[in-house]
Amino acid sequence: MTIRLASAPVSWGIYEFEDMMPMFAYTRVLDEMHAAGYAGTELGPYGYLPTNPQVLRAELDARGLRLLSAFVPVNLADASAHAAGIDEALKVGKLLHALGADTLVLADDNGAVPDLVARAGRRTDSVLTSDQWDVYARGVNAIASRVHDAYGLRVAFHHHCGGYVETPDETRMLLDRTDPAQVGLCLDTGHWQYAGGDALDAVREFGDRITYLHLKDHNPTVAARCSEANSDYFQAVMAGVFCPLGEGDVDFPGVIGAMRANLYDGWAIVEQDILTDDLDAPKRYATANRAYLLRIGL
Repeated sequence: MTIRLASAPVSWGIYEFEDMMPMFAYTRVLDEMHAAGYAGTELGPYGYLPTNPQVLRAELDARGLRLLSAFVPVNLADASAHAAGIDEALKVGKLLHALGADTLVLADDNGAVPDLVARAGRRTDSVLTSDQWDVYARGVNAIASRVHDAYGLRVAFHHHCGGYVETPDETRMLLDRTDPAQVGLCLDTGHWQYAGGDALDAVREFGDRITYLHLKDHNPTVAARCSEANSDYFQAVMAGVFCPLGEGDVDFPGVIGAMRANLYDGWAIVEQDILTDDLDAPKRYATANRAYLLRIGL
């Protein structure tokens, strides 16, 4: 089975958070992805890359890149927000479908709840009640059903620090309540480790429920220092809790081997969430991360 490598605008500090303005033109980001040796990209925040399918296809084709998916955050804990979430997913899904993508990455509206941001990486409790979990899962199932019916896309849910689905236990609670035929798991190795889990154990536990893969590393020394200082999620990211691949505690050879044993045939999106003023850092990290994966056989 083939695992192909892509990158994403988030590795250039391009986030879906409304108050974070992009530091780079999209043309530079795509140029640097291509130069670093990646074959695909995610969309990034809707509107960052061109939303005209013909224009976007031309930009990607010029660099030998393929559009794979998009990260769509929705306030899933609020039933009254589900309709707007469906509309947003369908808007993004239409563009993904036009470019030949087959996956939409759905996530919580991470970073919107101050308590969750403050305790990211240190939570062991579930904030949601059983009834609230049912509301949350209904939103995930409804969005997955609508984007599949409209565009044939499958949803992969992204657990994420600073949101309601952060820990391994919370991920299990959600997966138990969602339709496995339409809702897969986007395993983010760095977020899984930061939330107290082991990424290799996650691959072994969830098997083919993992339909999309984010490769991210996690620095336990930085995480421990941030925990002692009661740093919030954004402070931890700025401190470098998500480090270059191979410098943290994610067992990437083990994860890749286990994914292959599960017959995973798809893309691995190399991500390094950063918050930095060093304008050369994203290309430097992207190149080093690609070189590390080559060394371990990807």
